[in-house]
Amino acid sequence: MSSESERIRWSHKSLDDLRSFWAGHIEPALRHAGHELDDRPTYHDLLDVGYGGLQDALREQHELTLTEFLRTVGFDDADESDGYPWGIDDETTVHELESYIRTLDRRRNLAESTIRTKRSRLATYARLYRDEHGRANLLDRLTTLDQRADEIERVLAVFDELDRDLDSDESKLRYLGDVSQFYEHLQRRGKAAYDPAETIDMEYGWDRPDPDNAALSSDQVRQLYGAVDDPDEELLVLALCGWGLRRNEVASLHVSQLVLEGDDPHIHFEERKNGPGTVALIYGSETLSDRIDALGERDREWNGYLFPSRRADSGHVVGETIQARFQRVADRAGVRVRSESPTSKMGRRFWYTTYLDSQKRLLENLDAIAADQGSTDPSVVLKNYLSETERRRYRRKYMRERLAKAFRTA
Repeated sequence: MSSESERIRWSHKSLDDLRSFWAGHIEPALRHAGHELDDRPTYHDLLDVGYGGLQDALREQHELTLTEFLRTVGFDDADESDGYPWGIDDETTVHELESYIRTLDRRRNLAESTIRTKRSRLATYARLYRDEHGRANLLDRLTTLDQRADEIERVLAVFDELDRDLDSDESKLRYLGDVSQFYEHLQRRGKAAYDPAETIDMEYGWDRPDPDNAALSSDQVRQLYGAVDDPDEELLVLALCGWGLRRNEVASLHVSQLVLEGDDPHIHFEERKNGPGTVALIYGSETLSDRIDALGERDREWNGYLFPSRRADSGHVVGETIQARFQRVADRAGVRVRSESPTSKMGRRFWYTTYLDSQKRLLENLDAIAADQGSTDPSVVLKNYLSETERRRYRRKYMRERLAKAFRTA
């Protein structure tokens, strides 16, 4: 990817050219590299896929920041201050938009950046509605079905504008998703009889990109683990595939986050994509303990990061380094997914698919108990006859067995 970027004549591209290039090349590359596109990409994300030259071209040729450019392709990231400037005069609509955003913040456990992006898309939609129809009175015609046909036409007119303004189909679909979810929120609150955006996507030829949900198999994880050359690589494969961590979480993993004593070893995160939380160390805590001991013995000035870096101001490597190391192990092991070198995200997906398989196996083993209770649904036993502690113990037991099988190299 980097060699392709070096051949790009950034200075020869107009803003329209850059927006088209974003839709046709950069967004697909970000998705392929495992970046989440619900949130606004960063300069480091662009560097990761070899398109860092975009930022310089925007600044030098068009006097734009990367953030300003990203707003034009559907990644609005608005001010968080109180009294958010929705840019419309309809007080009822503003009240309901703010109520919806507060609901997302309190109950959906979303990252702050995701909430900001959703809010900004809704603000853009409301302003376009105002520009098209004189007022952004989004609720006035939703209470009865007799105005449904006319309101769908009004919403279509707004999405005609978005269809012209945004370059990528994925950006248009993200706007549609956020707008439709707002209308669904109004329906659930009894403030709307219908969602006027429900079938909007059928009017356009927008292609929804197929999610690359490929995951490593148990055999492939075994090949990777068998190909590691040093303790760093061993810990890296274990963290991605055995604990299901994101690559940035692996890169910044610090000893202060680890609870290795007692019956519930785990990693604590003050901040994650979806808020604070813990990750259970179902398998491999002994390897982690050994690595901590080795790092402490090797360097008396060790800063506590499991993947330290003396050159980085942060004191640890970055996620892109974890990705590169993971792919080196995969190349050495000869592991390919769909004829390509796997990404670190595929290790995380392996963890999730393995966990779901473990849950399925647990339910299968509860069939006999369910039958004795006169039920055809083993989940009833899991929910009603086992305590939360028992359920967690059984889930982890099956998960530990599956992970042990995947990481067995001899």
